[in-house]
Amino acid sequence: MRCDACHPSRVNSTLDRFFSITARGSTISREVRGGLATFFTMAYIVVLNPFIIGNKPDVEGQFIGDGGAPDLALVAAGTALVAGILTILMGVVAKVPFAMAAGLGLNAFVTFGIATQMSWEEAMGLVFVEGVIIGILVLTGFRVAVFNAIPTQLKTAISVGIGLFIALIGFVDSGFVRGNAVPPLTLGIAGELTSWPVLVFIVGLLTTAVLVARKVKGAILIGIVSTTALAMVIEFVFRPGGFSKDNPGGWQLNVPHITADMFGITNPLVLFTEFDPIGGFTRVSILLAVLLVFTLLVTDFFDTMGTIVGVGRQADLLDSAGQLPGTKRILLVDSIGAAAGGAGSVSSNTTYVESASGVAEGARTGLASVVTGALFLVAIFLAPLVKVVPYEAAAPALVIVGFLMMGAIKDIDFSDYELAIPAFLTIVLMPFTYSVSNGIGAGFVSYVLIKAVKGKGREVHPLMWGVAVLFIVYFALGPIRDLIGL
Repeated sequence: MRCDACHPSRVNSTLDRFFSITARGSTISREVRGGLATFFTMAYIVVLNPFIIGNKPDVEGQFIGDGGAPDLALVAAGTALVAGILTILMGVVAKVPFAMAAGLGLNAFVTFGIATQMSWEEAMGLVFVEGVIIGILVLTGFRVAVFNAIPTQLKTAISVGIGLFIALIGFVDSGFVRGNAVPPLTLGIAGELTSWPVLVFIVGLLTTAVLVARKVKGAILIGIVSTTALAMVIEFVFRPGGFSKDNPGGWQLNVPHITADMFGITNPLVLFTEFDPIGGFTRVSILLAVLLVFTLLVTDFFDTMGTIVGVGRQADLLDSAGQLPGTKRILLVDSIGAAAGGAGSVSSNTTYVESASGVAEGARTGLASVVTGALFLVAIFLAPLVKVVPYEAAAPALVIVGFLMMGAIKDIDFSDYELAIPAFLTIVLMPFTYSVSNGIGAGFVSYVLIKAVKGKGREVHPLMWGVAVLFIVYFALGPIRDLIGL
């Protein structure tokens, strides 16, 4: 019996109508090709996200998954699962070629700004709460109002500062830069680059930089894979071994060799039982918890807005007024990504600018996102292989991502001191204090103060005044506790 509904032409026609493929000047083959390009351009996040959030203990000394040791394969599987589901949702609901995954910068803030003060369950609970709040802001239309409250150059400074912070994490965690008494940071071991793992990092950084400069598609992923292969050869021949006090020249995290536990299926669903949306508000002061959520919201907020407008323009999806049709649906799915990332213990998921690579291949509709999402789901089964990747092979990608985020600094007018000084403080205090929230707080407070002193307080949005006051209280929590006897 012939199945007319299953006939290729009928399927193609259904896909065409649902995604408006012909109407947007595309074809199914272009959409598939675009979906593939986007996946291979951003698949590195399945490796990098576990390295950022998976190998750092929380305030209780526990790692994600509630274990006493890192489980990078579990976090990698969870990263792929959440990214896959959300990217498919973006394609089916918003019908645009935008892919989603755990946000770089956001995951660094969760790791170094939140999990250092509470358990991973509570930290991911705050991420979930932020996603719910941002979803409400989308539905009520308030998100645009908040977006307009913060000066554009301060938003840019936040992105640049996070880029520097991520680059510093890459340099430090690879062992290229190490902690010291005086000066606080030094090059390699006692000022010398004398270990094989550091050599691997340097080769990986130069290789990835060349690939990015030549605009090779999937440059970051290629860099990670090729550097891992080099690391495996180095370990096999020279046996640097794992890092320890007695072996400072060893691999910083994973030793790059094949082991039996790298093969098998990792079940990421267990991570969805690991988040606590309430505990964070009792672990630290309510004010601090609110500021942490606000910082997440600010960071998530503006990165997404810039991405969807920029990629939407490249895909020629903007209308005559310069607006992207269906923006509310896009932002709603994006907000679900923040909540889902928290619920899945893989950090807030956001729309990726790497979606532009798929657009460059011809993608114009949500079918490309469905293809990308499906590939992320397949990647779940490859997650255990992340255990063979040493930090020295992943860290070059962090440095390059930091460089790419740093590029936005050209949009800051350093001749306008009213904005340039707050932007500068935002940028430098993130890496110098190892805290995204410290940088944002310093920028906001200094901006409001300078405007007020110059008699331009009325130019400051009321929301900025309120947030600045909250950050002043945040910075003064220690003296306030002493004053009231807590």
